[in-house]
Amino acid sequence: MKRGKIRKKREDTSSVLGGREGHEENIKMALPEKNYGVFVLALVALLAAFCVAEVPSRHPRRKAATLKMDEASLTVNNELDSEMFVSWLSDHCYQCVYQPLGVVPARPAPGVPSSVDFTVGTQHGINLQMNSSALNLELCTVQFHFGEHGNYSLWVKNLNDSSVVNCSLVTDTEPVSSYLPILIAFVSLAGLAILSAIGSTIMRLDTVKNLMLRLGNSMETERLINSELGSPGGIVETATDSILPNPASPIRRLRSLDTFRGISLVIMVFVNYGGGRYWFFRHESWNGLTVADLVFPWFVFIMGTSTSLSVSSALRSGLTRFSLFAKVLWRSTQLFLIGVFVINPNYCQGPLAWDTLRIPGVLQRLAFSYLAVAALDLCVARNRLDNLPEDAWWHSARDFLLYWPAWLCVVVLETVWLCLTFLLPVPGCPGGYLGPGGIGDMGQYPNCTGGAAGYVDRWLLGEKHIYQTPSSRLIYMSHMPFDPEGVLGSINSVLMAFLGLQAGKILLHYKNQHSSIMSRFLIWGLVLGVISATLTKCSLNEGFIPVNKNLWSLSYVTTLGCFAFVFLVLVYYTVDVRKWWSGAPFFYPGMNSILVYVGHEVLEEYFPFRWRMANSQSHAEHLTQNLLATSCWVLISFVLYRKKIFWKI
Repeated sequence: MKRGKIRKKREDTSSVLGGREGHEENIKMALPEKNYGVFVLALVALLAAFCVAEVPSRHPRRKAATLKMDEASLTVNNELDSEMFVSWLSDHCYQCVYQPLGVVPARPAPGVPSSVDFTVGTQHGINLQMNSSALNLELCTVQFHFGEHGNYSLWVKNLNDSSVVNCSLVTDTEPVSSYLPILIAFVSLAGLAILSAIGSTIMRLDTVKNLMLRLGNSMETERLINSELGSPGGIVETATDSILPNPASPIRRLRSLDTFRGISLVIMVFVNYGGGRYWFFRHESWNGLTVADLVFPWFVFIMGTSTSLSVSSALRSGLTRFSLFAKVLWRSTQLFLIGVFVINPNYCQGPLAWDTLRIPGVLQRLAFSYLAVAALDLCVARNRLDNLPEDAWWHSARDFLLYWPAWLCVVVLETVWLCLTFLLPVPGCPGGYLGPGGIGDMGQYPNCTGGAAGYVDRWLLGEKHIYQTPSSRLIYMSHMPFDPEGVLGSINSVLMAFLGLQAGKILLHYKNQHSSIMSRFLIWGLVLGVISATLTKCSLNEGFIPVNKNLWSLSYVTTLGCFAFVFLVLVYYTVDVRKWWSGAPFFYPGMNSILVYVGHEVLEEYFPFRWRMANSQSHAEHLTQNLLATSCWVLISFVLYRKKIFWKI
């Protein structure tokens, strides 16, 4: 890799703020980056203790030895004279059919209940329904959220020798504190962040800066003397390079954009590695949002923002639009091919089977979105922005109105998505179906997972070339292949990237006008929030278009776009306006996003990112492993940043 060339290109193409020179700026920015390696190493050492964080069992008779993660033991005691059929249904399953849990025989004798042990899930609340096998009559229903590795007893009996059946649930042994590890992790990380902020504040004090400046000058003098005496000065040169000002300070890029990208990427790595096996760090089964559902759209959003800045910088430098489009096309092709390589690992599994090659994927979605948005921007972007008439009626909204042809194209794309989603006939499915299939919708459409989105993928790409185990399989028990990075969803990902492009236009047109930038970000967040509230009717499942990551529904894009604009305001204000935060540690992976993403996918099964656990059914051990693995990639990106090594395609 050509370090200097790559670094210079990244800074030139994404910069929208002028640089500041002098001793003060270099001391402030260099020292946190230099000392941040110690911070990351301290984090890694601290997280190593999390494997013992989970509360051990205090109950010697607990049946936890046979229980797996997110499971509890339930003993159903039947004191009735008839056999009883037990069914269950997750609270998270919308309009679903009850599933059989088992049969409990009638009591053998009065006062002697018949008991059967069952294993139940603990991620979400569960509805238990007891039915009489003989009379085919519902006896009672119990709703309860079981705790991990807890032991529970459900007693079913007649109330006071009457025909009224009573069901009562008793906790025999308390569950373990499965959320304690993540609480410890959060408190520890928050504590380290506070300590880092205090350290940065101290380093900004005039007394400390003057001391470091005198120390730097003293070390520089010593280096010059030693060089005359023939003494090695390598170590001293490293120290002075980070403190003394550079001869020519490059134009400083917006750190908030790389920080935003880095936050998305770090969370993405963490959830891809398992997220401690907590359900809220996994993708939502169908409608709704979890932490894991936030990061990919944000990554697409900030890619659109960077595209706007890069295209504008390239046009100002004199490059032709045709040559830029050729570069965009080549980069998109590379992204797509790397994505196909990453999601089809074949090491130690024999020759690659072309008939099961998965085609859609994360990088493929990024490649398509980047190609579409960059092409649109090349068609409408202006070479200069400083010659616009300030007295024109549209001047205060120039970041939007000047690019109306591109917005018209996006509206056409969304119209295509709406028409295909709601009007395309899908065999065996109702028109406009947006459900998960399986046991959802009372089991009427088991083969309709994703409606038109799933049908288009299966017809265009083939069932064997898309994702085989969608997130709806666990809760909704759907068996149809469905790809969350499919064809129809790619249309809405273009909209997400274009919203990011709009953020870039705001940064370009109102350069250094912080109030104007932040107010427009908030206005866009408000508008998108209102659209989301309208589309969803402020409900999880009852809206016109529910928020759905698998489908990349329109409401999903507007909701995450709203979050992105608001979150970008916070990051922009703290990092680039007030400079309260340097963006570390997220800034570093944000500067090397492609390398970190590809690396974490390819090396996922290798040490130090994964190892055999002493207890694979422990949230604490999984959380420790996943946090350490994520921290390793943050540390790797930090080292690469210090060495000025960046992978740019």
